[in-house]
Amino acid sequence: MKDSYRDSYGTAIIYAHAKELEDGTVTVEQLMNDNSPEAIDIAEELLKKMKPNIAGWEADFGKEMMTKGKAWLNFTWSGDAVWAMDEAEAVGVELDYEVPREGSNIWYDGWAIPKYARNVKAASYFIDYLCRPDVALRNMDAIGYVSAIATPEIMEAKIDSTIEKVSDLSYFFGPDADSIQIDKIQYPDRKVVERCAMIRDFGDKTKEVLDIWSRIKGDNLGVGITILIFVVVALMSGWMIYKRWQRYSRRKQQRRRSRRKKIKRS
Repeated sequence: MKDSYRDSYGTAIIYAHAKELEDGTVTVEQLMNDNSPEAIDIAEELLKKMKPNIAGWEADFGKEMMTKGKAWLNFTWSGDAVWAMDEAEAVGVELDYEVPREGSNIWYDGWAIPKYARNVKAASYFIDYLCRPDVALRNMDAIGYVSAIATPEIMEAKIDSTIEKVSDLSYFFGPDADSIQIDKIQYPDRKVVERCAMIRDFGDKTKEVLDIWSRIKGDNLGVGITILIFVVVALMSGWMIYKRWQRYSRRKQQRRRSRRKKIKRS
């Protein structure tokens, strides 16, 4: 499970209201941006119930666990999924990536120049360089994530005639891209995007959501394992104290013997 309170919160809320989404009485955007006390309580309850099936909270190692067959399902970002699928194919493991039919969140990363930057001109040149279509293509191939650059050169390079199913990418590349053969993970179809939405800043509710996230992860080990850890730590601490006491006793006896020998000689 991603160690990302925003993604996890949104997923829990969507799951809790799957029926309402199906009936059309609520939207994904409304749900994921609902920071009411009731919504926060629901998210905490569902995420805690899911914990027995979670191998860990991760930001990067989940994709590697998938490639090695150590996990069956990973809540992951699209670029990591592309990387994992490529790596898995090389070792004979077959993976796939799907966006839930109920919906998900639309996210993006971006480059920004902080206002205290010492060399704004150099930073601007760097961002301009990354936005060159040829560089953007190489960057996508290296990291698996899609560039925001949507030039005809990018589209032509990413079209794959071996893919049978066509996708509507008119929302990204323009009206001429309403039926193209392209990677569905990097470039999801319009219908997939339309059932997703952005999670906006939690504002003054951020602390409350972070608090439940801490509680959710805090007892992830379970009562039994937690007790076992305490017992092991206590035993190790006791063993270390005992060994130190033994060393202290031996040194004390050695000092006594040394004093007795000095007394006899005198």
